[in-house]
Amino acid sequence: MPYSLARQLLFRLSAETAHDISLKALKMADQARILPLVMRQVQANPVNVMGISFANRIGLAAGLDKNGDYIDGLSSFGFGFIEVGTVTPRPQPGNPKPRLFRIIERDAIVNRMGFNNLGVDYLVQQLRHTRYRGVVGVNVGKNKDTPNEQSGDDYVACIEKVYDLASYITINISSPNTPGLRALQFGDSLKSMLAQIKECQTRLHAKSGSYVPMAVKIAPDMSDDEIALVAQTLLDHEMDGAIATNTTLSREGVEGQENAKEQGGLSGAPLTKRSTYVLKVLCEAIDGRIPVIASGGVMSVSDALDKLNAGAQLVQVYSGLIYHGPGLIRDMAEATDRAGVRQTGAPMKQFN
Repeated sequence: MPYSLARQLLFRLSAETAHDISLKALKMADQARILPLVMRQVQANPVNVMGISFANRIGLAAGLDKNGDYIDGLSSFGFGFIEVGTVTPRPQPGNPKPRLFRIIERDAIVNRMGFNNLGVDYLVQQLRHTRYRGVVGVNVGKNKDTPNEQSGDDYVACIEKVYDLASYITINISSPNTPGLRALQFGDSLKSMLAQIKECQTRLHAKSGSYVPMAVKIAPDMSDDEIALVAQTLLDHEMDGAIATNTTLSREGVEGQENAKEQGGLSGAPLTKRSTYVLKVLCEAIDGRIPVIASGGVMSVSDALDKLNAGAQLVQVYSGLIYHGPGLIRDMAEATDRAGVRQTGAPMKQFN
């Protein structure tokens, strides 16, 4: 079935119901071994970032597969990497439903899911049983009822559980849907938590002999000065990468639309411009010392290329997949593989 027709049917359902049905259908198709027959393969064109070989530059952003239930099916779309989560130490139901809303006229989504997940122990079991042998990132967060001053303990608890199974780990301190979480992006709170995370990484590296990179995901709702301060803190604590950006609290671009006033983070096309601007400012502040992964408002091939031209090494997609289907992933992967140099003519850096 063409995705345009499937979308018409799915968009008649509530957003979260459509989400659940789509993923369950994908899993059934994967188990029936149907997907290789209907999905065109994407030719690998590996790129090395954070010491990891990615099959291509286009990945799945965290949030779509919170518990790692659908990795095998999603891998058929041609992603160069898949990020699962956000996962927390203990299971939690997230915020009350409804909590996921489309703004169809603007190719946008508002979510206030609230880190709903089955807990890190469940995710570990899913990671152990996946057939997928590509790059899997694990996005970790804190439980809602954990005080901010103890948040580092939650991140470390998750890191310790997934360290041997993750290709890289993302520290999510930028979701707008966990009260107080974004306060962890600044000042002593960020410094203390990153020091704790770095100590954990160093300890696990020594124990296992395997080095798993740590990336930090930031919000788009920061000033240039705040972005520069966050960048310096990431460098000071020897983080391995950054992801820009999470969803936004702004409603610019969706004013007056149905669901625009719903509480939560806005993603999709209205986020594109702001997210790319924050990415550019962050890349300039980091000055090539660690790689940056782009996320937020990646709705087209040109959006993906713009992210690379702004300084990103990899690009993640979520809302673009919902609105335009898996064919977009193939198109992006093939286009970014052809873009061996930036439009400015400068070769894109390789981070080893």
